Amino acid sequence: MNQPLAYIHPGAKIAKNVVVEPFTTIHNNVTIGEGTWIGSNVTIMEGARIGKNCNIFPGAIISAPPQDLKYNGEDTTVHIGDNTTVRECATINKGTADRMKTVIGNNCLIMAYCHIAHDCIVGDNCIFSNNSTLAGHVTIGDNVVLAGMVAVHQFVSIGQHAFVTGGSLVRKDVPPYVKGAREPMSYVGINSIGLRRRGFDTEKIREIQNIYRILYQKNYNNSQAVQIIEAEMAATTERDEILQFIRDSQRGIMKGYFSTS
Repeated sequence: MNQPLAYIHPGAKIAKNVVVEPFTTIHNNVTIGEGTWIGSNVTIMEGARIGKNCNIFPGAIISAPPQDLKYNGEDTTVHIGDNTTVRECATINKGTADRMKTVIGNNCLIMAYCHIAHDCIVGDNCIFSNNSTLAGHVTIGDNVVLAGMVAVHQFVSIGQHAFVTGGSLVRKDVPPYVKGAREPMSYVGINSIGLRRRGFDTEKIREIQNIYRILYQKNYNNSQAVQIIEAEMAATTERDEILQFIRDSQRGIMKGYFSTS
């Protein structure tokens, strides 16, 4: 598409019906899928792979080199799935030698001033509210919602369908299906509203609640809770996913909330 007030490198692969607004710069080695809209004053740097029907709003910077002193110019990428929106002034950095790519899934909404650092892997249908920030090497499952001004520590994992309240500092892994809040961030229940919106029935929500009651409300340590859940709860996809998440956690999972009053 002819854009006399935008710079598009001849080596960029842009689908015919992509709209690129004035004063945008698209570098070499960039791929943009059909139906995508690129607003004005956007910078898309080498290694960006943007899917179909995305919306990139003014001021966003996609695939800039990582803010990592160990980065040595490796040929790395950013992958953004289909139907994803990146709002104003968000920054998404490409990968390093660790994972070689930063990935954002399909149908995500990345709101204004969010930062997604190198080597992050973000699932489908995620919503990151304004000013939420992911440090490097973060892994986030599908259908995760981060409220405004959430800061996620490097190497943290957040399980699918989790919800993190605004202003939270996420230092530990957040298991699937839960809500995290308070300072230090703690378990405050399961994300029942989000689960209902996504079609989980009452019986399945109750099952997930029962699993987390054993983990967080029965005064067991994590190893004991895992053994009891495995022994007493019927095997289901959700049960097994929660158990595997706990076993795989490298930073440890967030704690339960206990009142000090």
